[in-house]
Amino acid sequence: MSERAPRTARIERATSESSIDLSVDLDGTGRSDIETTVPFFDHMLTAFAKHSITDITVRASGDTHIDVHHTVEDTGIALGQAIRQALGDKRGIARYGDALVPLDEALAQAVVDISGRPYLVHEGEPAGFEYHLIGGHFTGSMVRHFFEAITFAAGLTVHVTLVRGRDPHHIAEAEFKAFARAFRAAKALDPLIVGVPSTKGSL
Repeated sequence: MSERAPRTARIERATSESSIDLSVDLDGTGRSDIETTVPFFDHMLTAFAKHSITDITVRASGDTHIDVHHTVEDTGIALGQAIRQALGDKRGIARYGDALVPLDEALAQAVVDISGRPYLVHEGEPAGFEYHLIGGHFTGSMVRHFFEAITFAAGLTVHVTLVRGRDPHHIAEAEFKAFARAFRAAKALDPLIVGVPSTKGSL
């Protein structure tokens, strides 16, 4: 039986708006080394690495003097591309994962299908959340932008639902952690699964 190839990838992405150098190891221990120049986003990516048990290194910079949008979105795209590359042919993965995660008064649910078909359903955030500045620089709308970017770049079907929540920091963090835990389950190698977990034979 041949040894499984490492599930790692590195992506370098440069545009007139941002520069990203990012690497992942899907079979890591949750270590992270993240510098995006957007502090709250660093905090969210660190949580994603820790709770998905994925090693992630990110060096990102961009036109944050205009807005953090480009840096957040482009980092999400690069992370999605790295995940897709690291997953390889997807043989032996569990494919599906779900998680319900609290953070004080906030409660978020996420479901992930490593389907190869990008689709995002994201709902439940309170009115006005998208306009709130978290940490003085990261608007609530960036949470959805990140989920859109990673979902489409990685080829995932993702449902993220905020069940309840009041504090914007708690809402964002509960959503990121729920997504991380669901992804952790979906990417896991299942010894009971032979080949690709799809009747089509590919994902």
